[in-house]
Amino acid sequence: MSVEKVKEYFKKYGMENRVQEFEVSSATVELAAEALHCEPCRIAKTLSFMAGGGPILIVAAGDAKIDNPKYKARFGTKAKMLTSDEVRAMVGHAVGGVCPFAVNDGVAVYLDVSLKRFQTVFPACGSSNSAIELTVAELEKYSGFTSWIDVCKGWN
Repeated sequence: MSVEKVKEYFKKYGMENRVQEFEVSSATVELAAEALHCEPCRIAKTLSFMAGGGPILIVAAGDAKIDNPKYKARFGTKAKMLTSDEVRAMVGHAVGGVCPFAVNDGVAVYLDVSLKRFQTVFPACGSSNSAIELTVAELEKYSGFTSWIDVCKGWN
C-alpha cells in the first residue's frame, strides 16, 4: 500500500510517526480539511500532469486552481491532467492519496507559491485517508522539489 511506502520513506528521517491516518476519507480538499480540523486552503493538494514528455506533480494550496495561461507559459504546453490509471502507473500513488513523497523515479515535483503564505500545510501521504503536517521548509526538503512556480489562481 502506498501509505506504507510513504511511511518507509519518512522512516529515513525519523518522521514516520508524524504520518496521520484517519477513519474517514481525506481524498478531497474538503474531506481532508474536515478530517484535520483545518481550513481547506491549508491542504497541500498534489495535482498530476504530463509535461515535457513525463509526469509532473504540482503541489498547491487547497483553494488554488491551475491558471491555464500561467501553466502554458511555464511548461510550454496545455495543462493536461493524468487519468487515474496513469497517475497510479506513472507516479506510484492512487488519486486521492497522491503526494510528493516516495514517488516513482522520473517524476518532477513543483511547489506552487500559493503555499508560501502558511506556516504549515497538510499534504496527503499516499492513501485516501492520510496526511502529514509540515512546515513549508520541510515540504521543500522532503518533496525533493524541482522549483517554486506560480501557475495557480483564485487564492490571493
